[in-house]
Amino acid sequence: MARTIEFDRNEVLENAMNTFWNNGYSMTSIPNLVDSTKLNPGSIYSAFKSKEGLFLETLEFYGLNSVSQLKQYFDDSSSPLSAIEAFLKGIVDKCKSTDKRGCLIVNSILEMASHNDAVQAKANLQLQAVEDELVKGLQQAQAMGELSADKNPADLAKFLMVNIWGLRVMAKTNPDAQSADIVLKQILEALHH
Repeated sequence: MARTIEFDRNEVLENAMNTFWNNGYSMTSIPNLVDSTKLNPGSIYSAFKSKEGLFLETLEFYGLNSVSQLKQYFDDSSSPLSAIEAFLKGIVDKCKSTDKRGCLIVNSILEMASHNDAVQAKANLQLQAVEDELVKGLQQAQAMGELSADKNPADLAKFLMVNIWGLRVMAKTNPDAQSADIVLKQILEALHH
């Protein structure tokens, strides 16, 4: 009878996620994943079917964490617009930090989406989940009178997402703090005018 390998799936996903995030998909080997997850190759293949299977699950894990963080901003503020501003400031702060990994999903799109439909589809799902949360927050802001009635929350959420992607790419280019702050100022002006 085959022995069942027991492990904390979230811990494995977090460790694998960090390995993919640091190295990129193509530069991450199975030995790298064995080292970071503490699983043997057979256990990785048994649990995730392939390196790509593990990678796709880490993208989902990362995306769920991103949505959870955004929801936390909304839960922590009585003002949906202030929550969105705090979320954006957090992204800009990451841009200005020494952590130059950027966003795992955006990195993965840039590295693989043009030649891997599964990665494209998984990345799109995760980005759409963030965008959906932004739409909800903007609709709530509009209902509370924080956002002008002539703004379209869905269109504004798309605008925010494009700017978030840009900030995430910018984070990898080692921008000066002033550049990141200028971008943030322009995004916030679009929310308020």
